Amino acid sequence: MLAATERLVVGTGIANVGMRHPAAMHGAAATLAEAYPGRFVLGLGGQRGDRPLTALREYLDAMDETARTVLPDVRYPRVLAALGPKAHALAAERADGVHPFMQPVRHTAIAREAAGPDALLIPHQFLLVETGADAARGAFRAVFGGRGRTRGGPYERNYRRLGYGDEDLGGERSDRFVDDVLAWGTRPRSPPGSARTWTPARTTSC
Repeated sequence: MLAATERLVVGTGIANVGMRHPAAMHGAAATLAEAYPGRFVLGLGGQRGDRPLTALREYLDAMDETARTVLPDVRYPRVLAALGPKAHALAAERADGVHPFMQPVRHTAIAREAAGPDALLIPHQFLLVETGADAARGAFRAVFGGRGRTRGGPYERNYRRLGYGDEDLGGERSDRFVDDVLAWGTRPRSPPGSARTWTPARTTSC
C-alpha cells in the first residue's frame, strides 16, 4: 500500500509482540519509516502472561535499546493497543498514542482523556455494509459471538468497566453490545451512543 500510493498513511493494527523479537520489530518499522517518511505508524499489542503490561514495558525497553544502534535517526510513531487505565498510562509514558480494538463509542472519550490532547488516538472500528439488523448482528456473532475470542481477559474486564453485564457478554452477546461496537445500517436509524453514530471529532483517525 505504501509503495502504491503517495500520501496514504499506513499502520499495523496491531503487530503482535509475542510473535516478533523486539529488535526485528524496530528494524522492520524503521526500514518502512525510512523508505516512506511520515507515512508509517507502528501499532503494538498482543502481550500475554501473568503480567502483560510489565512484559510490554520490557519489550519497549528492548526496542529502544535496539534503536540506539539500528537506524537511530529514523523516527516513527508507535501506538499501543491500550484498553484500561494502566495500559493508557503506559501508552502516555512510552508511546505516541493508543489504538483500541473493538470498543464502544464512549471508550474513545475515555482514551482521549487518558492519552492527552496531542496523542494519536486511532480506534479500530468494525463497519458492515448491511441495513438489516438480524443480518448485521448475525454476521458479527458468527465471528465473535460464541467462540470465546474476547471472553475473559482484558477485553471483558474493560467491557464491564464500561457498564456491560452478564446479560450483554454471555451467550451470543446482546443486541445492545453488538450495536455499540459494530457500525451498520444508516445514520437516521442509529440509536444515540451506538457505533453507527460514531464521529471522529475526538480521534486522530477513523
